[in-house]
Parts: sequence; C-alpha cells; structure tokens
Amino acid sequence: MKIQISEHFTMKKLLIFCLPSITMMVFTSVYGVVDGLFVSNYAGKTAFSAINFIMPLLMAFGSLGFMFGTGGSAIVAKTIGEGRKESADQYFTMIVCVNFIVGIILAVTGFIFLKPAAILMKASEDMLVYCLSYGKILICFVPFFMLQNVFQSFFVAAGKPDTGLKISVLSGIINMILDFVFMGVFKWGVTGAAVATGASQTIGALIPVFYFASPKNTSLLHFVKFRFNKSVISRTCTNGSSELMTNISMSAVNMLYNVQLMKYAEEDGISAYGVIMYVSFIFVSIFIGFSIGSAPIASFNYGAKNSDELKNIFRKSLIVISCTAAAMTALSQIIASPITKTFGFNPELYKLTVHAFRIYAVSFLLAGFNIYGSSFFTALNNGIVSAVISFLRTLLFQVVMVLVIPLIFGLDGIWVSIIFAEGFAVIVTTFFVFRNKSKYGYM
Repeated sequence: MKIQISEHFTMKKLLIFCLPSITMMVFTSVYGVVDGLFVSNYAGKTAFSAINFIMPLLMAFGSLGFMFGTGGSAIVAKTIGEGRKESADQYFTMIVCVNFIVGIILAVTGFIFLKPAAILMKASEDMLVYCLSYGKILICFVPFFMLQNVFQSFFVAAGKPDTGLKISVLSGIINMILDFVFMGVFKWGVTGAAVATGASQTIGALIPVFYFASPKNTSLLHFVKFRFNKSVISRTCTNGSSELMTNISMSAVNMLYNVQLMKYAEEDGISAYGVIMYVSFIFVSIFIGFSIGSAPIASFNYGAKNSDELKNIFRKSLIVISCTAAAMTALSQIIASPITKTFGFNPELYKLTVHAFRIYAVSFLLAGFNIYGSSFFTALNNGIVSAVISFLRTLLFQVVMVLVIPLIFGLDGIWVSIIFAEGFAVIVTTFFVFRNKSKYGYM
C-alpha cells in the first residue's frame, strides 16, 4: 500500500507508514546488540566493558547527523507542503553536504582527542587499550555515520521510508556477517568489531547518495545544484537542536553512569549497564522510529495549514505510544533473564544484570511520551520547546537523579534514577503540550 504524507491517516495507514522507520531503528539497534554479543563472547568481559565505556563519546560525535536529519527534514517537508518543490530539493542537497563536511571536521578532532578523553573519563589501564583500539578506527567513519543518520529522516520526508528500511537492513546484515568473519574467524577482537561497524555505516551512507543522485529516483527529493543559504542551515540547527541535545546528553549521561558504576560496582557494573543499554535501545528505538516516521506528516499538514489532520495524527499517535509503552514494559520483565544469558556472564554478573534491567525497564512506561513530545514540536518547527524538553529529560533530570539517588539507595539508586528523570520530564512535556495547543491547533 503506497501512502502519501498528504493523505488522511487512519490508524492502519499511520502504522503502515511509520512501520519502515520503526523497523529501521529496531534493526539498527539489533545489530548493535549483535556487536556486543560478539565482543562479549569472543573478546571477553574487559573488552565488552571497554567498548561500552567509550561508545557514548563516539555516539556524541555522530549526533550532529540526527540534528541535521530531523531539523532539516522538518523544514524540507514543510516546504513541500507549501508547494515549493524546487526549494525543498535545494535545501535537502545543501543540508546533506554541510552535514558531511562537519563530519570530516569532527572525525579529525575526535581522533586527536580520543585518548585524553578516555583518560579523563578514568578508564582503567586494561580498558584503555581496548577503548583506543575500538575508538580510533570507528572515529574515522564518523562522516559516514552522520550521513547514515541524516538519510534516515530524509527518506521519510521523501515519501520512501521503505527504501530507507531496505538500506538499513542491508547495512545491518553486512555488519553482522563481518562481525562473525573478523571476530569469529580472523580473531581480530575489538578491532574487527570496529571495522565491521564502520564498513556497515559506509554502505548505509553511500547507497542513499547514489539513490538521490540517480535520474531514476522517483522520490519527492532529488540532489540538485544549490546556493548556500545560511538562514536555512541556521533554522535546521535550531529546529534539530533537540535531537542534538538528546544524543549529546545521552552520551554525557552514559559517561556519568559509567563513572558512578566504576565507583559502586567497577567493571561488573559497566558490563551490566552495557547490556541494559543494548536492550533498552531496541525498545526505545520503537518510540524513536515512530516519531521519525510520523514527524514529516505533522510537518506537511502544519505547512499546508490542515489543522484537522494535525489533530488526527496527534490523537492517534498518543494512542500508539500508550499501548506500546505498556506492552514493552511488561515484555521487558519477561525477557530480562534470557537476554542476559546470551552474553555469557558469570552467575554473579548475570544476577546483577537481570535485577538492574528489571528496575530500569519501568522507565519505558514514560519515555515514549517524552520522545514523541520532543519530536512533535520539532515537526512543528518549534525547536526551542523541543530542545527544552530534550535538555531537561536527557541531561538535567538524569544528571541530578544519578548523582543524588545513589546516595540514598546505593547501587540500586543508579538503576532507579532513570525512572525519576522520565517522570519529571513527562510533567514538562505535558505542560508544553497544553500551553501550545491553541497556537498549533493539534487539540
């Protein structure tokens, strides 16, 4: 069923339209878990702890891709809704080019400062070797990682979420195959894991480049000649600042979690947290995928001044988020044990991980509303409100909670802190939703 963003969306159409984005995000998360499984089983606990220790820093470098993607696709989709197709193509091409140039600058900077950063984060001597072996290779692929991220959003705006899904699945399968070859067969350890991930990111970035440059491209967007427009780039950065804030904040908070866990539980705590992050990202990616998939619909109808359809999308989205949150929270309690077993931990670490994950998973009841709320305001081209929600949710509330709650509950306080943070964020999101309902007409 081919669905255009200009159509009236029933619940069935909304789910079908968003399914490729959801599947793409989930699949991306799954092959991240496979990476962890290979490292844990072939390179050992210390190597597994090390890549989870350095990964937040690497993700922070790639987070600008999400900013350009979400912020830019909202502007481009709104421009299409206004009937200015030629301008939409020019904005799209310019944003992709700027994104890649910024990626090159970040890769060079990251390569230079990776070791001092790892030392500053208090990586142990044993972990530092693995951190650098993994990080120095992966940091070189940051420009392609950023391109891959930016195209995830633009495929939806182009009306081709299924094409984005196919490319994501292909790059993920290649990543898993190379993981097996480089780690299982060649015994390259964490170096093999880094090369496998980098290769898959490169494929996920270059195929869309050829697709949008092809004269046979049937999507709503095409690469064209453009003149640099400082205003559009500025609005892209402002509008996508919430996604940048989300990703950088998540990386910063994950680093803080690692520091706290080294203090309370040492390497075992970081290993347990690594499993929780892998699995929880699969769950949270459902919310992220739905938000990415539904955002261009909201942007288009906002640009077309179709308030009735905007209300329709908003109401149906809240129903989807509510049902999904309840289902995944229940499921997480069931799968905590079998998932942890696949990482081959010793009994003590297994028990710690299962206990921690079941506590942490309660936050899924709340996270979806905050993720969707931030994305929805980005789609409405209100980057400031979106950024405030993201800043409070992913940085301020979590930092305060992870520093304060463990003083009361010890190690368990680290796992509980995310629940308190998401709870406070729901209050903030609800406040902005009701405050802006008349301005945008979604209620």
